[in-house]
Amino acid sequence: MFAFLKKPFFVLAPMDDVTDAVFRQVINQCAPPNLYFSEFVNVDGLSSRGRPRLLPKLDCLSTDPPLIAHIWGLNPDNFYLVAKQIASGDLANELGLSENFAGIDLNMGCPAKAVVKTGACSALIKNPDFALEIIQATKSGAGNVFPVSVKTRLGYDQINPEWIKFLLDQHLAMLSVHLRTTKELSLVPAHYKELKWIKTMRDELSPETLLVANGDILNRSAGLKLITEYGIDGAMIGRGIFQDPYAFSIDSQWTIASRQEKIDLFKYHLELFKQWADSPDKGIKRMNKYAKIYVNGFNGAKELRENIAKANTINEMLSALMLEQ
Repeated sequence: MFAFLKKPFFVLAPMDDVTDAVFRQVINQCAPPNLYFSEFVNVDGLSSRGRPRLLPKLDCLSTDPPLIAHIWGLNPDNFYLVAKQIASGDLANELGLSENFAGIDLNMGCPAKAVVKTGACSALIKNPDFALEIIQATKSGAGNVFPVSVKTRLGYDQINPEWIKFLLDQHLAMLSVHLRTTKELSLVPAHYKELKWIKTMRDELSPETLLVANGDILNRSAGLKLITEYGIDGAMIGRGIFQDPYAFSIDSQWTIASRQEKIDLFKYHLELFKQWADSPDKGIKRMNKYAKIYVNGFNGAKELRENIAKANTINEMLSALMLEQ
């Protein structure tokens, strides 16, 4: 159902309060992947009075590459309603997007304790019956034609082949697997060797399901190595983008980029955010997180980051960067 994707393909992982519309546009300018995921969006919140506050998480400044709506929650009825709004194009129209979303992805992998204790996201690994309700409700809302996929982990407290089998039995359009368990967070190396049996299981149970690996994949070459070695369809880069905004390029030059080139890219990011956000200065903490991407690898980077951290407004951050010119 993702007929537009040519194998092998690359995906920017969904990261809450990171991969917003502005950051994706920055990556789009540097070296775009083949597919983007939105930030995490709660379907229960979208079905409440809090909807206006959550809609920006689904916003998009560019229609190239395609965008998957990445959703989570606890109420199957709300998964149905939101899936119907996405598949019909109603939600894209509400946001003023020129093109509809390319699919819906269900978050069954986030290991954050605050989320897991509610029974959502990777807690669903321990509750496949409830996970099935959510998948079926989403597919029903999407009309059983619009692509529905899942992003998950290898298991909860241990590697769990039965969980992966359960998901493949649902004949999803795509399955993205972070190659660690929930309990492992990102504290151990990703278990790449598990891809061998996952690939075999996929081929037997649901050969139409695209298989994507995630976890410790820092750049395109690392992703291609996994794709080639294990015969999977795609690779997803997450935290690696913080080391190199050109991570999806064939031959990134970021490690030799000049001080000015890095500062200019950060300025572009800040200006774009200032134009996009309704109240940009409320996002000052978020923008400070991005500083480590751009302000590193040159003399005085640490001092400049400290000056940026003192800023109370986006304009003050821009002023600190202007002083470096």
